[in-house]
Amino acid sequence: MKFKPSALTLALSLVLFPATQQAIEIDKIQLPDMGDSSGALITPAQEQELGAAFFRSLHNQISISQDAELQQYIESIGQRLAANSDTPGYPFHFFVVMENDINAFAGPGGYIGVNSGLILTTEAESELASVMAHEIAHVTQRHLYRAFEAASQLSIPTAAATLAAILLGTQSPAMGQAALIAIQAGNIQYQIDFTRENEEEADRVGMQTLAGSQYDPRSMPTFFERLQQSTRYYGKDIPEFLRTHPVTTARISDTRGRAENYPYKQYPDSLGYQLAKAKLRVLTAADPADALKHFQSGLKHGTEEQRTVARYGLGLTQLSLQKFKDAEAVFQQLTQEYPEQPQYSAALARTSLESKNYPVALAQYQKAVAQFPNNEAIKLEYITSLLKAGNPEQARQMLISLKPKSQQQPLYYELLAQTYSDLNQQAESHRYLAEYYYAMGQTKDAVMQIKLAQKSPGLNFYLSSILNERLNFFIDELESARRDR
Repeated sequence: MKFKPSALTLALSLVLFPATQQAIEIDKIQLPDMGDSSGALITPAQEQELGAAFFRSLHNQISISQDAELQQYIESIGQRLAANSDTPGYPFHFFVVMENDINAFAGPGGYIGVNSGLILTTEAESELASVMAHEIAHVTQRHLYRAFEAASQLSIPTAAATLAAILLGTQSPAMGQAALIAIQAGNIQYQIDFTRENEEEADRVGMQTLAGSQYDPRSMPTFFERLQQSTRYYGKDIPEFLRTHPVTTARISDTRGRAENYPYKQYPDSLGYQLAKAKLRVLTAADPADALKHFQSGLKHGTEEQRTVARYGLGLTQLSLQKFKDAEAVFQQLTQEYPEQPQYSAALARTSLESKNYPVALAQYQKAVAQFPNNEAIKLEYITSLLKAGNPEQARQMLISLKPKSQQQPLYYELLAQTYSDLNQQAESHRYLAEYYYAMGQTKDAVMQIKLAQKSPGLNFYLSSILNERLNFFIDELESARRDR
């Protein structure tokens, strides 16, 4: 299938936007007509198809977090902001990129990624929300489809892969250039060229969304100011994104002026924000000893809640070091003191699971699922424990009960594949492993799994038809991408 707007539009936005020049009143502004939703540039159906393909390509290029708990947190922030944007019905998708660079980006179809490095750099949840609100504004104001143009038509897979390569270039210019060369050999020119007006509009619309979502509008200039101050320590090795998207005094002044028009009040961080940062610190630590030192220091300072978060981080660090008894003692105490906090219950059960104490892990997860019936992250961990404990049919029933959003995650297909393998239904196992590989941007591996499924004994007509349809679909995508080269 060809992607055929009048000129192919590809888009990517960075969190570090050029300086704004003038203050805009905070009253709800009248925005210019950026094109109706039917899209002269791209239809809604094409937008969603390109977005999904873009997301698959990203999985094949950079490290996207598969941690269900972190995914649940970033989605909760993103959907809260999206609900208060000027297009609350838009199907946004939010995810965490496991990269230390301070960056965030928006792609087609409302796919918005936030780097772990940016999350850890923020000092307040409102700062994180301010970045995400800006990226949401780029999508809602249709800036993405006017930022990039290519002279020729590309298939959806190639367009998505090229867009992913442009993103990769913002993370590592050498890798990005190599990826672009590998994708296509034509003379198509790509550029990142958001206008100053685009950025000004994204700033002011983002601030409206931020305030409407009950986050601190003053967090935007505060975060900008910290980024500006950080540049003095880089010297000649200043990151490229700070060279091309400078955080200037004028921009800080502009956003601060608009923020001051909002009434001042306290905006406390959620505990979920603090716990997510603690988990990310452990997951991204180059040396667990550094994380251990950080959390041990935190036990002696700050508020009671901050010290509690430090205890949680300490427990996670001990778990990463396989000090199971130490981790269990921490999480056991936390669950007793704060029985209504799902992260503590999940961490306790996870400790039992990783120490291979399956009967205890199952009992703890079962209790947590009953206590937090809407927590999909805990359910996904429970399914993993069911499989490791040898209960695949119960795992299958739990997988079927998950919400549609959870069933879109690559982890869902991976767990289904394992479940059917344990149930000795090899054709179904290969079928869902193919869907997992496809979701991860590995279409060739998906084709191989479908072919293995077709060789399985005892196929019925219904499953054979599904396998044939998916095989043809995957092969068509590969051929479309090949024709563009």
